[in-house]
Amino acid sequence: MLTVEDLGVSFGGVAALAGVSFGVRAGTITSLIGPNGAGKTTAFNAITGYLRAGRGRVTWDGRPLTGRPCDIARRGVVRTFQKTSVFPTLTVLDNVRTGLHLRGRAGLWPVLLGTRGVQREEAKIVETAREVIAFVGLERRADEVAGELPYGEQRLVELAVALAARPRLLLLDEPAAGMTGAEKERLVAMIRRIREQSVTVLVVEHDMRLVMGISDTVIVLNHGRVIAEGAPASIQAHPDVIRAYLGSSSAPA
Repeated sequence: MLTVEDLGVSFGGVAALAGVSFGVRAGTITSLIGPNGAGKTTAFNAITGYLRAGRGRVTWDGRPLTGRPCDIARRGVVRTFQKTSVFPTLTVLDNVRTGLHLRGRAGLWPVLLGTRGVQREEAKIVETAREVIAFVGLERRADEVAGELPYGEQRLVELAVALAARPRLLLLDEPAAGMTGAEKERLVAMIRRIREQSVTVLVVEHDMRLVMGISDTVIVLNHGRVIAEGAPASIQAHPDVIRAYLGSSSAPA
């Protein structure tokens, strides 16, 4: 579904990615892990158009994946970020509506004139936004200001915004950051439910228990290179991974 080939990105002569290649199969949950500075978020940025690679290519459904981030999102490749990127002064509902407007059909003049077609479309957008908010478990928060929610719930708002854009491939950049143990359990269940909706998921995450519990495939980066790829059990026992990232003992189950 997604193929990354020989991807190279440098900053000031330092290689953040040095010929990274991997693939993501449709219908799977794939995790990209590695120590800080390994190149995980750089890879996400290059895939989703926030950063231009110096070499290599990214292919989506057999076609080159290029263009502005909004163009890539319209093709079904949608991402979240390490730090929450909600609109803090808007309600949860209005935040999620922004994701749905990516798929809106109304042009500029109908919107400005408030035509009946625009009114019908907006009513449908609000209905769908509330459905997405309920999916992530925030239906009671829909009309509250997003910036006033606890951090873990703000992460869920960001996830809802991404889901509202109707991704076929969802890239989650450290989705569990700042979450409590209970919130992480809810997140794991939610990621599995997202996969059941025919959405392929690519995750960058530092919580190894979460990674090993949800992933079909784990890809390990170190110093901008792929050093291992495989099922969670094989990654836990891989000597290069243990040395580079997981420490002197195997990863937690």
